[in-house]
Amino acid sequence: MIGRIHSIETCGTVDGPGLRYIVFMQGCLLRCQYCHNPDTWKLNQGKEITVDEIINDVLDYLPFFNSSGGGITVSGGEPLLQIDFLTELFKKCKEHGIHTTIDTSGGCYQETPEFLRKLDKLLTVTDLILLDIKQIHTEKHKALTGMKNDHILSFASYLASKNVPVWIRHVLVPGRTDSIEDLTALKQFINQLTNVEKIEILPYHKLGVYKWQELGLKYMLSDVETPSDEEVERAKKILLS
Repeated sequence: MIGRIHSIETCGTVDGPGLRYIVFMQGCLLRCQYCHNPDTWKLNQGKEITVDEIINDVLDYLPFFNSSGGGITVSGGEPLLQIDFLTELFKKCKEHGIHTTIDTSGGCYQETPEFLRKLDKLLTVTDLILLDIKQIHTEKHKALTGMKNDHILSFASYLASKNVPVWIRHVLVPGRTDSIEDLTALKQFINQLTNVEKIEILPYHKLGVYKWQELGLKYMLSDVETPSDEEVERAKKILLS
């Protein structure tokens, strides 16, 4: 089983519990204006790698996983675009008792029987999903990411119906995702879900702007600054209450 990846980080600390081995998959359908990995967008780029190659490397880090409650996180790009590869990888991880996490925007979720069959198979070997909800309102989501979010919210509800543990992640972008109206609506949606273990607010930053420049892409949020501590605290009061 061969997948296409962008890169690997061996000691991540912010993408799930404990120390994480993070695989960044290649390919994404969304075009988020604040994306810090635009070099993961194109499906036909990156590096080909086998499941066994990743597992052989991951096993070297088992002592760190065991001592910290960590494991493997597959991020992106969008991991679910390579769902067959991801399922085989997580099956092998489970053979070694490794905690498995997916960091996804849900952008490729479909309610077709074939996709749901594959997704259900993947969920049997998945311990945690980090679900990025970029913007709760569909037209604002389209303006921000190039895609409406109806299917993404349906994905969140589907995970709740399957009782899959989820951490909701929301990037706080001043003027784009931080209004009281938007945050309140997001909180109301999250309150309907029965499987949310944690809500993470991720302050917007410009650390990936240089990648846009290297790729010859116009960065649309050049005038947007990182939210202040006060703005982050306001969002926390709404989302974490």
